[in-house]
Amino acid sequence: MKKIAVVLFLFNTLIIFAQRQVTGVVKDNTGTPLPGVNIVEKGTNNGVSTDIDGSYKITVAEGASLIFTYVGYNSVTRLANASQVDVSLSEEGGQNLDEVVVTGSRTAARSNTTTALPIDVLSSKDLTSTGQATFDKALQYKIPSFNTVQTPVNDATSLLDPYEIRNMGPSRTLILINGKRKNLSALLYVQTSPGRGETGADISAIPTDAIERVEILRDGASAQYGSDAIAGVMNIILKKNNNAGSVTVRSGITSEGDGEMLGVSLNQGTTVGEKGFLNYTIDFSKVNLANRPGTVDAQGEANDFLGGTPADVATVNEYLSKYPDARNVNGSPETATAKFLINGGSPISEHADLYYNAAYVYKKINSFANFRTPYWRPLSGDPYLNDFFGNGDDANPSYAGYGPTFEGDLNDYNATLGFKNVKNGWNTDASITVGGNKQVYSVNNTVNRSDLLDADGNNIYRENSPISFKPGGSSFNHVVGNIDISKIVSDQISIGFGTEFRSEYFSVIEGDKASWDGTGADSFAGNRPENSGKWNRYNVGVYLDVAFDITKDFLINGTVRHEEYSDFGGATVWKGSTRYKFLDDKITLRGSVSTGFRAPTLHQIYTQKSQYSFVAGQGIQISGIINNVSPQARQLGIRPLDPERSTNITVGVGAKPFQNFTLTVDYYNIKVEDRIVLGDRQNTDFGNVAWFSNSFDSRTSGLDVVLGYNNVGIGAGKLGFNLSGNITLDNERISPIDQNSFGDILNSLTFTSRPESKWILGINYEIGKFGFSLNNTYFGKTTFNQDGLISNEVRDADGNLVRDTNGDPVRDDSEPNLKTQFIPKIVTDLGVNFNANEKLTIALNVNNIFNVLPEWKFVAENAEGEKILAGTSTVTTVQQQSNLLTFNQRYSRMTYDGFHFSQLGTMFNLSVNYKF
Repeated sequence: MKKIAVVLFLFNTLIIFAQRQVTGVVKDNTGTPLPGVNIVEKGTNNGVSTDIDGSYKITVAEGASLIFTYVGYNSVTRLANASQVDVSLSEEGGQNLDEVVVTGSRTAARSNTTTALPIDVLSSKDLTSTGQATFDKALQYKIPSFNTVQTPVNDATSLLDPYEIRNMGPSRTLILINGKRKNLSALLYVQTSPGRGETGADISAIPTDAIERVEILRDGASAQYGSDAIAGVMNIILKKNNNAGSVTVRSGITSEGDGEMLGVSLNQGTTVGEKGFLNYTIDFSKVNLANRPGTVDAQGEANDFLGGTPADVATVNEYLSKYPDARNVNGSPETATAKFLINGGSPISEHADLYYNAAYVYKKINSFANFRTPYWRPLSGDPYLNDFFGNGDDANPSYAGYGPTFEGDLNDYNATLGFKNVKNGWNTDASITVGGNKQVYSVNNTVNRSDLLDADGNNIYRENSPISFKPGGSSFNHVVGNIDISKIVSDQISIGFGTEFRSEYFSVIEGDKASWDGTGADSFAGNRPENSGKWNRYNVGVYLDVAFDITKDFLINGTVRHEEYSDFGGATVWKGSTRYKFLDDKITLRGSVSTGFRAPTLHQIYTQKSQYSFVAGQGIQISGIINNVSPQARQLGIRPLDPERSTNITVGVGAKPFQNFTLTVDYYNIKVEDRIVLGDRQNTDFGNVAWFSNSFDSRTSGLDVVLGYNNVGIGAGKLGFNLSGNITLDNERISPIDQNSFGDILNSLTFTSRPESKWILGINYEIGKFGFSLNNTYFGKTTFNQDGLISNEVRDADGNLVRDTNGDPVRDDSEPNLKTQFIPKIVTDLGVNFNANEKLTIALNVNNIFNVLPEWKFVAENAEGEKILAGTSTVTTVQQQSNLLTFNQRYSRMTYDGFHFSQLGTMFNLSVNYKF
């Protein structure tokens, strides 16, 4: 026994002498300590994280190497050959193949070189350098596959501009905050604008100064994250600084002298207890109205609202001589926002951490409906209008029309509370997330023109109408619970598995009676009681993810997921991906194949309403939407909605042939089956209505290209180039249309309303205290087939499209046929930064420095169209066709249905940042 004890003592002594205790501090390249940096002994599961002051302590084997990883920074490997090993991690802005990314896999995080998926990485510096006022607009000028633009007058759409990745609509991109699902907006886009029939999260509500980095996965990821992740995933990662802060004052104005912007933002970090951190952001901003109305055409107005005779034209011209724009307001609305966000965490034991984040946003917009001119709403039919909007003198009225306002109040919140634990190499993450979005509306300076009588035979409305209305609104909120478990089983195998529970709630808020009774408020009818209500559902999902490094160069990854929904059943999806590196990691080949799904949103299932919409050649008309579970839908034989199914294929190559140069090229092919769309309005027994249906299958394919060459020494400074592009090869319907009417304008909004290609060339130069940036964004061709121009579509006696056996519209080629095409343009932005000292930075941005504006033209689609353009047609003229799609030139710059970039022209932005 004594001999055994001696042997054990010697063995333990050898182990002790064969190990080394290493301590150190991890900082960023400004000298700020970084808490929460992961430090792992290479080839083992032995790891620790830095404390609140960036310090760490770890015991490792002699001769071991330490790997330092931190979200938003380059990973670093250091030999543990001393008792003190201090490390500085550098943050790289923009696309950087060495960045450690956490999006796209449920196993261990990998660098952008070693991941099997295409991921864009943007730092906070990248976003603020654009000079754009909101996060979504900053992405527009940094990510080629991302598109968004303010719409023309489109009521509630003014609260939130639709956005999309790879031209696939807002519903098919999943938004995460610190890896947790962000709630959807309450808004359903129902007007004829890009994104029609869909909804998305309000990313414009996220304060840019709170963001540490953004990871955009350009690949289907339903197997990892669940519904909605068909086009990709955007993961917004919040700042964690605990001992630094800054205040930024921003101002801006357009070259036309309107759209004035003023904003103040505070970002500050502090410690919580001994080792915890809290980072918070407060952001207030106000943007004034920017108006770009067109010069209205008298003949078009006379045709639409009067008889079109010379006398009618003279009547219109008398008004337009005073008000050439017909007093219409067309541009970006007045907007005021207040944003609050916190992000924090605290260790609660040696191996466990508590983390949390929360945000609240209030946004108010003031916009306008189309102005009701006196020949549109004449006193002859409504003499009381002079009492409301004139001098009340019937003998000598001063009535000159009225302009209804649309005012929206938006409240958006989200919060996550979670717990992370590491035990025996197992990483456990349990969290609960809540989020919601509520929008309520007000309509002023208008009337209810309905001919409804009370019991005594008196008008309820008209001369007795109120001029202010509360038409109601909508709200959406969810509660999400997640449990995610992962482990690096060996040098070759990592596994991850978990579950998610989500409960969703959607409500339509009833408007006051005057807003919906009869025809409702003139411009925006309120929500009727029978169309209002509350609905909810829940779903449970489970997943398994396995990554296998066959060699240090060859990786395969597989994921399978199953979800059960309370309203439509289950869905099982999978994903397989691979990556192979060679030539000393200078070349990386990668690819993935996956299936996915998107559940119909509660908005799409239950929304039923009346709406005022522009109809070419008819002005503003009232129509409606009926939902798929209504009695009306059953009578029309409309089936309930099913989930969309998708198949994604991505193949790409990444190259880093020499220092500071990176290149990635990725091909994608996305097939969506049973695509959910809001169809054309059709004449039924219930009026002129539209509805949602699983209408057809579609295919979207294209190329993403990202090239960067940075840190090039030029004189005393450093030069950097970045070129990125998105090319759409196919974006089209590939099956007959089922159970709906889907005309050319809807086809355009779905498939061709975003640029066919988009390229961004950025040049940056830093020298001394100055930084210069020149950003050139190429917006490619965009095509619309507007209603009115497609007058050769054959319709039946009820006004519905007649279709052939493939579901395509039957055409009469004797009628004119034109389409509109937005001409490719390059928008150039200039930025100048001056670092006055270590604390003070002044930045000037001139966006769209050459005042490039959207420009469109007609393109003929048949012989009759050629005659129209040549001026030889006996049926119509170019002017008449132009009036159809611009509402008689009210929207001459961009048409009524949309455009490919901002119509506001040059914008000047000045910001001052002071670091504490």
